[in-house]
Amino acid sequence: MSLAATCPAVGSFYLSRSPRGTPRFKMAVRSGALSVAPILTNLQKDCATPLPVLRHVADAMEADMLAGLAVDGGSDLKMILSYVDSLPSGNEKGLFYALDLGGTNFRVLRVQLGGKEERVIATEFEQVSIPQDLMFGTSEKLFDFIASGLAEFALKEGGKFHLPPGRLREIGFTFSFPVKQTSIDSGILIKWTKGFAVSGTAGRDVVACLNEAMKRQGVNMRVSALVNDAVGTLAGARYWDNDIMVAVILGTGTNACYVERLDAIPKLQGQISSNGKTIINTEWGAFSTGLPLTVYDREMDDASINPGEQIFEKTISGMYLGEIVRRVLLKMAKDGDLFGSSFPEKLATPFVLSTPDICAMQQDNSSDLQAVGSILYDVAGVEANLRARKIVVEVCDTIVKRGGRLAGAGIVGILQKMEEDSKGLIFGKRTVVAMDGGLYENYPQYRGYLQDAVTELLGSDISKNVVIEHSKDGSGIGAALLAAANSKYEHDF
Repeated sequence: MSLAATCPAVGSFYLSRSPRGTPRFKMAVRSGALSVAPILTNLQKDCATPLPVLRHVADAMEADMLAGLAVDGGSDLKMILSYVDSLPSGNEKGLFYALDLGGTNFRVLRVQLGGKEERVIATEFEQVSIPQDLMFGTSEKLFDFIASGLAEFALKEGGKFHLPPGRLREIGFTFSFPVKQTSIDSGILIKWTKGFAVSGTAGRDVVACLNEAMKRQGVNMRVSALVNDAVGTLAGARYWDNDIMVAVILGTGTNACYVERLDAIPKLQGQISSNGKTIINTEWGAFSTGLPLTVYDREMDDASINPGEQIFEKTISGMYLGEIVRRVLLKMAKDGDLFGSSFPEKLATPFVLSTPDICAMQQDNSSDLQAVGSILYDVAGVEANLRARKIVVEVCDTIVKRGGRLAGAGIVGILQKMEEDSKGLIFGKRTVVAMDGGLYENYPQYRGYLQDAVTELLGSDISKNVVIEHSKDGSGIGAALLAAANSKYEHDF
């Protein structure tokens, strides 16, 4: 059976199932295996997130935010200034474009805005795959390919899309790689990640790279805003709801940003803004204080390409949840009797068990947990009995519960910091957190645990004012809206 429909892809992970058949690897046979009960008990103890633990994590998040705002390098959180001080108001009118580059595909989008009365009149977008050779080629070739795709997309403009005479097309550029931003429309690439190794770009302004490529390709556009995906999500959601104050990405990776007062950022003394506010990109994946970690987390971190870094991300995001579960199940198979006397060698392969796999297993409500058995057979090559399937689901739930509740504690930490500064203007009114990412969208148990943690930490009365809303694909339209909000042209209101 296909399980892709049972639980959709989380981030960029997709389910791929082969038909049931003979395992393509051998099964080692063992004897004298011990019960898995102590392993499960210790796991649940080490992953426990009672209210005192959640409160400690939220308080530590708040403290690290303050330290990161005080001085660069003051904490694990970078607290990066986005230079976004003009958020969409709803008054914006005209035609604006967005380019979203964050992985092995890039998206181009156009939106026609009609002001307060009409809002978004029309949108169109296309997605383009980046050839692998360009991911290891030169900066010029990569950006020429992107600009060429943008040019082809612009040629299809028509229908409800029209540019007022005498104006350049303006574009918002969502660039989800590490960048040191220097203004709303410029930023220096620190390094490529996500499988890219492009030469000639590190240390350069990525907007300048795109502008030069657009000029070579004859694309007559201007980049008005450079943003990351969290900032784009906040801007896109804020366009529809003025109570949006925080945006969180929970997909393959994770990040959070929020609206901050400039006078609450000591490291930016003298910085001015049209409204005294900006968006701060926390880069909260690097947070690590007070997290309940297990031996499986530490082993996974040691084996990663960035040991000791991104600990919060490795605990709560879609790239890692399935891998943590795999390591627990491998321990139970090696040292316990989870799968009887057989040892599933395929389970020893890192990341062979994905987060969509564990999501699909948790959605199995059948009496015999048939879907759980099918996934274990496909992934690990074992015929798991009902007892083993139930234990596997318990392991999945333990890891996902910890991840969701820690993410909720992180959100409360951000809100606490904002409440402290605003003297009651956050918790005393409706405050909205915009959420995007495949993990949050597609994993109902994770969503529920996150909400539970927020409610427990804030209490029933205050938590009623904190609304957590899904903002699907907000970063693309958010970038276009930020291009509009930061347009060099006056809007005809």
